[in-house]
Amino acid sequence: MKTGNFQLDQSYAPIYEALETFRKMRVVPFDVPGHKRGRGNPELTAFLGQQCVGVDVNSMKPLDNLCHPVSVIQKAEKLAADAFGAAHAFLMVGGTTSSVQSMVLTACKRGEEIILPRNVHKSVINALVLCGAIPVYVNPEVDQRLGISLGMQREQVAKAIAEHPNAVAVLVNNPTYYGICSDLRAIVKMAHDAGMRCLVDEAHGTHFYFGNGLPVSAMAAGADMAAVSMHKSGGSLTQSSLLLVGPNIHAGYVRQIINLTQTTSGSYLLMSSLDISRRNLALRGRDVFHQVADMAEYARQEINAVGGYYAFGRELMNGNSVFDFDTTKLSVHTLDIGLAGIEVYDILRDEYDIQIEFGDIGNILAYLSMGDRAQELERLVSALAEIRRRYQKDGSGLLSQEYIEPEVVTSPQEAFYAEKISLPLEQSEGRVCSEFVMCYPPGIPILAPGERITAEILEHIQYAKEKGCSMTGPEDPEIKQLNVLV
Repeated sequence: MKTGNFQLDQSYAPIYEALETFRKMRVVPFDVPGHKRGRGNPELTAFLGQQCVGVDVNSMKPLDNLCHPVSVIQKAEKLAADAFGAAHAFLMVGGTTSSVQSMVLTACKRGEEIILPRNVHKSVINALVLCGAIPVYVNPEVDQRLGISLGMQREQVAKAIAEHPNAVAVLVNNPTYYGICSDLRAIVKMAHDAGMRCLVDEAHGTHFYFGNGLPVSAMAAGADMAAVSMHKSGGSLTQSSLLLVGPNIHAGYVRQIINLTQTTSGSYLLMSSLDISRRNLALRGRDVFHQVADMAEYARQEINAVGGYYAFGRELMNGNSVFDFDTTKLSVHTLDIGLAGIEVYDILRDEYDIQIEFGDIGNILAYLSMGDRAQELERLVSALAEIRRRYQKDGSGLLSQEYIEPEVVTSPQEAFYAEKISLPLEQSEGRVCSEFVMCYPPGIPILAPGERITAEILEHIQYAKEKGCSMTGPEDPEIKQLNVLV
């Protein structure tokens, strides 16, 4: 049967069904993995369950091969492409990091320019380290009250294209972690009119393909490639992702690029979770995400009624840098109660047993999806009200800016591989950084290789450390030292 507007039978899950058939065959395993369907590792089997370890298997003819699919994986990819409106879809088992890097490596070669916002996930800049492409940054506008970076303004993208006519691609974050969307259709048209490809980091927008009243998806907007985090709002297992491509991208070349870095031992746990989750989204996604958006809107109203907090939404839309807003995102500004977002994040976890997605300098994000229930949102709202009553204080002296405009001195690849020395943090001002510094999540670099270290950046790093942000990137795990160019 066909479902929705799909061309294929979306109730079919070929990888899952092949694994179920395989399970019933009771094949004697003289292959890897070495736990031999769990018998060799009873503690692992007790922890994960026989149902799970019994299908943690190696590639074999009946189960196809992720590096060169010809049967059940190929069918699963065709179903995913149909469900997401893409010309082709690739099952990815290295997370959306792998999808983003494959997308950039497909579009860019050494020395070529790519136009992108600076508030990209580190996986984008990592891809530039690998391939040697040159970033042309479109610095995003910042919402001064919230301290968050917004989307790409049309005029800034047009200016970057006019000043860099030989650039090969434009990359867009859509949506941002906070739910901010750019004018994706307009940016796609500008890129294509200039002979450039448009790539979309759509890690936080899986549900755009299956929601009524949500922002436009990358494929519907005409983008050439999109990296989609199925494990975020799509319900699949952590580390599973999709790479979607449009009709003007050569899928065979993309497969070759993926195979440069992706494992040759693709996990059938991850692949089957993508297969089952795609089916679930195709059959039930529209109803589910309508409910999620309604829950998020209700929570926004309740949190704003508490006072002191600002749960922001579609009222931020301005037709350009906030062209649209993902209403499933529950982002809350906390500085007006005198607490940094990361402080509220820690209190929620340590004192209320509530784990939210992240807290940064000024905001928290509660990530809502198909598994959330109204009673849990009520618990979150009650906890936030109590935190305000117990912990509210004078907010003077708190930093607010999540985004600091960088000074780019050299390319990420040149800086990463250049001769370097390690300096104490306080002695690094004015030098050029050769590594990343970021709070994770969200994984947007405060510093990237090739950028000058300024007093403002050092203040931001020190402040984030003091407030308890989880800092990652540098070689020094305590981030007391930074690697800089000689």
